[in-house]
Amino acid sequence: MSALYTFGKLTVSPVLRMVWRPRVRGISNIPTDGGVILAANHLSVVDSIVVPMVCPRPVYYLAKAEYFQHRILGPLLTGLNNIPVNRTGGREALLAIDAAVPVLKAGNVLGIHPEGTRSPDGRLHRGRPGTVKLALDTGARIVPVGLIGTDRIQPIGARLPKLARCEVVFGEPMDLSPYEKEAANAKLMREVTAKLMHEIAKLTGQEYVARYARRPQ
Repeated sequence: MSALYTFGKLTVSPVLRMVWRPRVRGISNIPTDGGVILAANHLSVVDSIVVPMVCPRPVYYLAKAEYFQHRILGPLLTGLNNIPVNRTGGREALLAIDAAVPVLKAGNVLGIHPEGTRSPDGRLHRGRPGTVKLALDTGARIVPVGLIGTDRIQPIGARLPKLARCEVVFGEPMDLSPYEKEAANAKLMREVTAKLMHEIAKLTGQEYVARYARRPQ
C-alpha cells in the first residue's frame, strides 16, 4: 500500500464517512487475504471512492491511461492504487483486463464494475465477461457488492458531490470451483457473469436488464 493511499485512508476517508454516513453490511464476507475481486454495480462516479473508503483492505481500480499523462493527476492516481489501461475497445479492452492480472496474482483486491459504465437509468444492466475471466485466470475470489444511494451523492451530470447517505452491501464470495476445470469459453463466462449480476441485484434490489448499458453522454 502506497504512502499516499495510507494517508488518504487515515485522513480523507474518516471525513467522507462522516459526510456520507455509509451503512455497511457484510464486511466479514471480504476474504482477509489472497486475490479478491469486488464486483459492484455502478451508479455514480463516487463509487470508486466509496468502496475503498469502507473496505478494510487496500483496493485497486482501473483508470483511463490518458489520465496518467497529466503531470499532477498521473502521480496522484498511481499513489491511490489506480492502474492505467487503454479503454478504446476491441483488443485494447482485452489488454485492459490483462493489466489487472498481476494485481490479483500478487494477492491484492481489485474493485471493478461488471456493467462497464454507470447505469443511465438506475437499473442493473448486463455484465461484461471480463470480471469472470479475471477470476478464472487468476484464481481470485469474486465478492458481489451492492451500492445503494451513491447516485444521490453525485448523479450523472452533477459537477460536485452532495450531502446524502449511501449503503454498501458485501455479499458472500461466489463459488467458482465447479468451473475451475472447464475451459474459459464465451458460453461459460456469459453463464457465470449472469449469475454474478443476479447476485448483485439481490443485494441492491435493482431491476435487472439483460442488455449492456450505454455510456452516459
